[in-house]
Amino acid sequence: LTEVYSSSPALGRYFRSAQVISFSNESSSVIYQLLFSVPPSTEGFMENTMNPDFIRNILRQNIYDED
Repeated sequence: LTEVYSSSPALGRYFRSAQVISFSNESSSVIYQLLFSVPPSTEGFMENTMNPDFIRNILRQNIYDED
């Protein structure tokens, strides 16, 4: 995750770290925390750039690009 987000043209300059919060072997699931350093409030920044769907789609696009 660190490489994905730090190299992202859209989020790389804001990304600081990724940390695994919990991991389950049973369900093969991972809960992680992403840390971003965002600029002072600018109109639409948090609603658009830091939107959870947008952040998820950065990861999805990276997975698709690897295939």
